[in-house]
Amino acid sequence: MGQALAVSLHRNTGSAVLLVLERINTMFMRIDQLQVDLPKNVEPDPAAAAAVQELMGGRFGEMSTLNNYMHQSFNMRGREEIRPFYDLVASITAEEFGHVELVAATINLLLNGGEPDNATPKDAPLTKLNGGNGIRHQFLVNGNSSLVANAQAAPWQGDYVFSSGNLVLDMLHNFFLESGARMGKLRVYESTTHPVAKRLCGYLLTRGGVHQLAYAVALEKLTGVSVQKMLPVPDISNTKIPETAEFQAKNLHAILYRFSETDYQRISEVFNGVHPEDGTPLSVVDGHPAGHALADLKPAPASGIPSFDMGEMQEIVSRLMKGNDYSKLDDAMAAMNNKSNGTTNGSNGAADGYTPVVGSEVKVS
Repeated sequence: MGQALAVSLHRNTGSAVLLVLERINTMFMRIDQLQVDLPKNVEPDPAAAAAVQELMGGRFGEMSTLNNYMHQSFNMRGREEIRPFYDLVASITAEEFGHVELVAATINLLLNGGEPDNATPKDAPLTKLNGGNGIRHQFLVNGNSSLVANAQAAPWQGDYVFSSGNLVLDMLHNFFLESGARMGKLRVYESTTHPVAKRLCGYLLTRGGVHQLAYAVALEKLTGVSVQKMLPVPDISNTKIPETAEFQAKNLHAILYRFSETDYQRISEVFNGVHPEDGTPLSVVDGHPAGHALADLKPAPASGIPSFDMGEMQEIVSRLMKGNDYSKLDDAMAAMNNKSNGTTNGSNGAADGYTPVVGSEVKVS
């Protein structure tokens, strides 16, 4: 439940616009944007899509980082006694939701355009996809879209989650997990020239590097061992990756977001100091990063996506909307988006009086 969900319910029921502006207690709030803008008018590349699948459902993929941190935060005991470390893991969990969606959006863009326009089932519209070097499961079972699986189409596994309850052991595992994730991003980056995959890797190398550093700092606070001296792992600086330059220039390699205006206030007791590579001060920011629009990929009616008869589908949607005046709602949503993007206040990208958190980018996502 959350503000964004309230907006969705309002669209479907026509209830009062004021509901959009009420503060609602939330667990997660989903905002329909991505954490980074991706190139949209690009050629399909099923081989690159297959490689990026490893960043979704591989052992070191975003499904693993999300679920490890989420379940660790759910399961922590003595939470008040270890509150700064709980806040750290919980806030990183929120960002990982958005990373999962960002990887999915990348895969979908890499697959988009494989079906010819105006085709019918008898035209064998999936021939081009079937003749490529991608994963056939993406279009034979899914809607030519991302899988919860790795680059071999093997499903992501729940036993990738490690939640021992021992704080030092869990932080050590998370540092290792982020190091393995960094390796995966580097190798996917090296495997393709496609601009969408390259941009994804540049962004995730930057933000994943923050999480790797955060767990290194947490381990130092807990044990006194200088884990930061190991960084970066693997031993190549982000400065060697041109696609990270834009994000490094914005200091996104040294910022953690709370993904909340009111909670997770003690992160800075752990995440402080300076970045070990360039001396940038480490900081914790209220709310969430500004978001970017998702690509609205065109239907593929020859494959029944979202329907074999789009005319009928559009007629159904028109009937649902008939008689409802959404003009005031659209104005309210635009105002919320402006606030979330930081255009009407100085709240670091979060709307005043709202509790963001995860989602599609959440803005998160």
